[in-house]
Amino acid sequence: MNIIDILLAIIPVTIFYAAPLILTALGGVFSERAGVVNIGLEGLMVMGAFTAIVTNLMMADTLGGFTPYASLLLAAIISGLFAIIHAVASVSFRADQVVSGVAINFLALGVSLFLVQELYGAGQTGQVSQPIYTKDIPLLSDIPIIGEMFFTHHVTSYVAVILAFVVWFVIFKTPFGLRLRSVGEHPMAADTNGINVYRTRYIGVILSGILAGLGGGVFALTITGNFSGATISGQGFMALAAMIFGKWHPLGAMGAAFFFGFAQSLSDVAAGIPLLESIPPVFLLIAPYVLTILALAGFIGRAEAPKAIGTPYIKGSR
Repeated sequence: MNIIDILLAIIPVTIFYAAPLILTALGGVFSERAGVVNIGLEGLMVMGAFTAIVTNLMMADTLGGFTPYASLLLAAIISGLFAIIHAVASVSFRADQVVSGVAINFLALGVSLFLVQELYGAGQTGQVSQPIYTKDIPLLSDIPIIGEMFFTHHVTSYVAVILAFVVWFVIFKTPFGLRLRSVGEHPMAADTNGINVYRTRYIGVILSGILAGLGGGVFALTITGNFSGATISGQGFMALAAMIFGKWHPLGAMGAAFFFGFAQSLSDVAAGIPLLESIPPVFLLIAPYVLTILALAGFIGRAEAPKAIGTPYIKGSR
């Protein structure tokens, strides 16, 4: 097997796994740039995955080919609404943001599994009949080698990459992005200049819910095809690690998500790659989680977080 064959095996699978992580990490960027720690990305992904799968199963006969996109839209909305719980606790009630995020993770898993049991009488749903399929980009997919690597993917993979650049533009090139970053860096100064700190933080957290829900829905509709308690098994924490590893920058988060997507792809492609086939499969399966722990622990590059992150703001305080 030559280097081209290895790249053809690894790169498409890397992009496949990276797309949900990119979307969720971008959501984390919005929240944490506004000064609100969002450990609850995992739970928000769970709600997105649950909503997308249940909607797909219920609406497939009615909506046909449009079903997966309607499912993703509803997943984003429901997770955005679910994120309001975190916003109320951490912004309005000034609760510990880490504790609130952990509570979101447990609540989302508990609610989703309870509803699955009520709806289907089992611990998991059936397989969807309308998943998201790969699509070729006309002309570009016909380019030898490169076309197969980069232009024959799920439409959500293209959307995730495009959104990373859109979020970069919004955060660093628009008045809204400047207000968001100012609230995350120095909320008192932002308040003095007429910026509504509470509203801006609410918007950041809700946007994180929308994008994390979209990421969870994409993961469920492209990778698993059903929902159970193990569907989102650490993906939200990988996205959180990607955001930190990417230094709270949308494009950095996207690059880190590709790195974690590559780590997840190894177990899928190992059988066909001479250098990997001799490695015990269990080591390849745990590799993404080990890398996540290392990134969160700060061994892979140290980044400076927004200065006011995790700090509740009390209007009029000094």
